[in-house]
Amino acid sequence: MAEAKAGDTVRIHYTGTLSDGSTFDSSEGRDPLEFKLGTGQVIPGFDKAVTGMNVGEAQTVEIPADDAYGAHDPNQQQAFPRDQVPAEIPLDIGTQLQLSGPQGQPIMVTVAEVTDTDVILDANHPLAGKDLTFKIELVEIV
Repeated sequence: MAEAKAGDTVRIHYTGTLSDGSTFDSSEGRDPLEFKLGTGQVIPGFDKAVTGMNVGEAQTVEIPADDAYGAHDPNQQQAFPRDQVPAEIPLDIGTQLQLSGPQGQPIMVTVAEVTDTDVILDANHPLAGKDLTFKIELVEIV
């Protein structure tokens, strides 16, 4: 049987869950996820988990935050004066917004907190600081 190795393009089905058992992403009902192993197209722990699998093999792996989206960095949060946020922008906690960085690059942020005077925006990935569990099935090595 062929074993997946760095440089291979693989197709996998997966379901990702958090420590409370809730699903945050899944390929169920969709085509398998296709990516090239060892090229940084997926989080490091996911890449490591698929490497060495055989076609048809399935496994469940736990990926610590450091091998997923990293630790939650409080320096990635910034307060903006609430009166400078346009009224048409929704400020519900958890709402994702897109800002422009210094060179015009898009930066995704999440509304983390809203006070009478400030809006706290968080540029951390929504899964930063979380340990993840994935059920993975290697469908094909292309």
